[in-house]
Amino acid sequence: MLLNETFPPDLIKIDLDADDKEEAFEELIDVFCSRRNFSGRGEIFESLYKRENLMSTGIQKGIAIPHGKIDSLDDLYGVIGISRKGIDYEALDGEPVHLLFMILVPKNSEKHLRVLQRLAELLSNPQFYKDLTMQKDATGVSAMLKRYEDDIIAQG
Repeated sequence: MLLNETFPPDLIKIDLDADDKEEAFEELIDVFCSRRNFSGRGEIFESLYKRENLMSTGIQKGIAIPHGKIDSLDDLYGVIGISRKGIDYEALDGEPVHLLFMILVPKNSEKHLRVLQRLAELLSNPQFYKDLTMQKDATGVSAMLKRYEDDIIAQG
């Protein structure tokens, strides 16, 4: 259950208010910092933008996976955000983003690569995106994430 551990229900926010990428980052960072009592907001923001400047993490229709390496973190964390209205994210396809998976990892860790690989497996199924974005609460998102991940694991 790699993804269920990375994105627990208390780090899932439905109905993001953000209109653009910067506001989306602020909202996701707020969720993380408030729920994990983390004071390094600026460090997270800077890390996300450093990565974003290499190439947009708006990777496929409606989906973004912003990620960054943070000196002061001790483990890998993830935050999911869902926007009903869509976010102007400067995505590669130019389309608004509705589903964001923010991944934060300690500076010298490559742990996030497994999470990115698993997300890529799930996101190759268009129904996964539809099912996640239709959820009404964090518990529903978490359950859907677990269901799809269990299916991938069962397929071997």
